[in-house]
Amino acid sequence: MSVPKTFVPKAMKNAASNSPWDSEVRLLIWLATSVSVFSFLFYFQRGDVLLYGDAVAHINIARRVFDSKTPGLLQLGTVWLPLPHLAMIPFLISKEMWQRGVGGSIPSMVAYVFGVVGMFRLVRGAISRGAISRGVAPDRIASLAAWIAALVFAANPNLIYIQTTAMGESLYLAFFIWAVVYFSEFVRGDAKALTKCGLCLAAACLTRYDGWFLSTVIATVVVLFSNLPAEMVSRFRPARAALVKFVLIAAAAPALWLAYNGIVYRNPLEFANGPYSAKAIERRSQGGNQGHPGSGKPVLAGMYFLKSAEANMAENTWLQRGWVLLALAALVIVVLSSAVSIIPVSIAAAPNPRPELSASGKSRRGAWLPLLLLLVPVPFYALSVAYGGVPIFVPAWWPFSHYNVRYGLQLLPAFSAALAILVYRAARSEGWSPWLRLACVLGALAWVTASYASVWRAGPVSLVEAQVNMHSRKQLETVLASQLAVQLRNLPPDSTLLMYLGDHVGALQQAGIPLHRVINEGNHRTWKQPVDSDGLWERALADPAKFADCVVAFEGDPVWQAVQGRHFPEMVEIHVTGQARAVLYRAR
Repeated sequence: MSVPKTFVPKAMKNAASNSPWDSEVRLLIWLATSVSVFSFLFYFQRGDVLLYGDAVAHINIARRVFDSKTPGLLQLGTVWLPLPHLAMIPFLISKEMWQRGVGGSIPSMVAYVFGVVGMFRLVRGAISRGAISRGVAPDRIASLAAWIAALVFAANPNLIYIQTTAMGESLYLAFFIWAVVYFSEFVRGDAKALTKCGLCLAAACLTRYDGWFLSTVIATVVVLFSNLPAEMVSRFRPARAALVKFVLIAAAAPALWLAYNGIVYRNPLEFANGPYSAKAIERRSQGGNQGHPGSGKPVLAGMYFLKSAEANMAENTWLQRGWVLLALAALVIVVLSSAVSIIPVSIAAAPNPRPELSASGKSRRGAWLPLLLLLVPVPFYALSVAYGGVPIFVPAWWPFSHYNVRYGLQLLPAFSAALAILVYRAARSEGWSPWLRLACVLGALAWVTASYASVWRAGPVSLVEAQVNMHSRKQLETVLASQLAVQLRNLPPDSTLLMYLGDHVGALQQAGIPLHRVINEGNHRTWKQPVDSDGLWERALADPAKFADCVVAFEGDPVWQAVQGRHFPEMVEIHVTGQARAVLYRAR
């Protein structure tokens, strides 16, 4: 198996093909790929890959770009960012891969492998004593710590499940980690890494809105340091041209999305305050009641996010709290070790330089500072839950339910790096005996094993979330898909459906009905406000029998309202507890 160019550090370019660096990365890629493929086969066989309604929606948004009555990039819609859908398109051209959901899982699985290798490279480069940028291999203890970070990340049961689905968490985590990797390498003196960091940030910004906050933080740090005196930040003060290039690249993606929304929807912030935004959905679901836990209270919102992060790491309460304590301990170590980090140390000629010094004679403690960026999800989600209409429900706290618990995975890189830092510090403690150091390493591995074993016993909380929230929807879609398949067999192969896809596009996916045979809410020109009177969707609602052979109506949706009083023959009526009644009519 060849190593992708993205994975290969500068030091490896000059190293022999059989160097320890090369073999370590190759082994890690092989292990991560094996975990990804085998876990996908496991969950695919159980029928769990398409449990999330959002995963089904992502797949069908990507599919309708080329399979629609009105195909094109405008089918990407708003609210959800476009990169995950664009990445899925090549794998969804196959009808079989679309129906089974395989095409939506492939980008997530590839991203999982990239994320694992990125975690390894980040920790190894940040804490190694060697001058990595000069081609010196890292010390073995740093490699051991990097392996621990990569294994904590790769072996997380919730990430293992999520990466088998079409959800965007795995893809974003890969871009998040690699953005920090390249920023870390820039801090250590690689000027070219800043542009790579900008590209990763741009990709992250087109994947999840978390990336917008991350880009702002990193760009602010780079701009601030570029204005400090040269003698203080000589190792990572970018040239003016490089700085401008970085800022433009990082800002391009948000600017592009704002422009797209402004042109297509006549509102640059359509994704934030439009009818399908998180705030609008919360207002409709709450029905005028008080908001979700943490609404308007950033501290409480942050606590709910941290609790969701704990739930993704362990099931046992004490193990959950232990992960937070470990992260706090590592945070203290990073801050204290970086107190004198960025000022060059003039002891290059010292006969026995301290471990904290690189081969160049400069302090490498500052290389740990970029690891603090792994904590960026904490303020982002505290603000999003408090003011963005983004609820997080955890089973341990009121309202004792599961909703967006998977968001806690955004802190998995921080937890992984934290344990690696603590192991590295323990192994480097000069006053400790070799046996005590070995006990610390084995204790860390035992801690991870106990935590993840508790998750496997109870079931990954991200999987439980999908099972709890999507059971009745999947039941309705399965019944509806089977009925649609039966009824459409008796119709001409080019017969047309009128249906509001909404939350039940999965029924068409299961039935294998191409989307270009379905008139839906996406078949109109969104820039025609408030409605497109000449749009196919609006015209079909006004006269269903003129445009469609069959009509699928869910009680209360626009199609249901359009068919009332028209006395269409009722073919099938489906009732599922917890879901709106579905009726299949023959329109002509």
